[in-house]
Amino acid sequence: MSHYKVAWLQIHFCVFLWGFTAVIGRLITLPAMALVLWRMLLVALVLLCLPRVWRGLSRLSRRHLLAFSGIGMLVALHWISFYGAVKLANASVAATCMATLPIFMCVLEPLITGKRFAPRELLLGLLILPGMAFVVGGTPAPMNAGIAAGVLSALLAALFSAYNKRLILCTDSLTATALEMLSGGLTVFTIIAALSLLPQAENFDSAVFLTAAQLLQAPSSADLFWLLVLALICTLLPFALSLKAMRHISAYAAALAVNLEPLYAMVLAVLILDEQRQVDSSFYLGAAIVLLVVFIYPRLSGSEQEQAAIKALARNQLT
Repeated sequence: MSHYKVAWLQIHFCVFLWGFTAVIGRLITLPAMALVLWRMLLVALVLLCLPRVWRGLSRLSRRHLLAFSGIGMLVALHWISFYGAVKLANASVAATCMATLPIFMCVLEPLITGKRFAPRELLLGLLILPGMAFVVGGTPAPMNAGIAAGVLSALLAALFSAYNKRLILCTDSLTATALEMLSGGLTVFTIIAALSLLPQAENFDSAVFLTAAQLLQAPSSADLFWLLVLALICTLLPFALSLKAMRHISAYAAALAVNLEPLYAMVLAVLILDEQRQVDSSFYLGAAIVLLVVFIYPRLSGSEQEQAAIKALARNQLT
């Protein structure tokens, strides 16, 4: 089998694994903040066992150490809002909201990386809005908080992706990821400790937040199993495979494959979690509009956008 075919299979396998992240987040009974804390610290722990990572950290300047640590904070907030959307709504809603990322990316990337602003990309991204209107109309009112969290998650994903692109040549990907995971985990721990000191802490939504006392409780055996799957199989494994695949696959093929992630997540949510009972036909009409725009996005974007897509995929896929 040719290198291209192997790479194509690898990248689709990666996207398939990324599609499980929302479903696994639903299966884990921990609040969203605890889930994110465990996921980040487990990935950081594994990466910090690699001598290559320590060598990379020793070569980073203080400015770059602080920069990647700051990105890690954004990643932590992204994951908290993403899994908050999963807990407050469901996996299908969270995955659909993440498809709004192009709207934010086409505005933030030029501001952060210096890439030329493309009005065509903004107009294309705005076509997602009618689909989101159907998504909101097709979900029960109590899930609206989950939709808001999902859109916030997409905004934060655009932010950390743009900053990662700006710093992509400063160090190797594994070193940057280890630093981001460690700083992100510490950020989540700090937020938990700060919130637990507030007098109204017991009034926070238990699906998202937790107290410091709850943090000291070890996850159940089932939660620990799914946390390990999430950290090792749905984070580290596809990350390593995507880096290898990028040596042989085109930017267009990579971008097209990544656009399948929300679709995979929705199908898996229906098959595993039976989520079609929680929403009506308007949701699926809206999701179809969103996915249609996401699919045609790489076709109508220029070569510069394609190169950005391939760099983003090779650099990190942290949702």
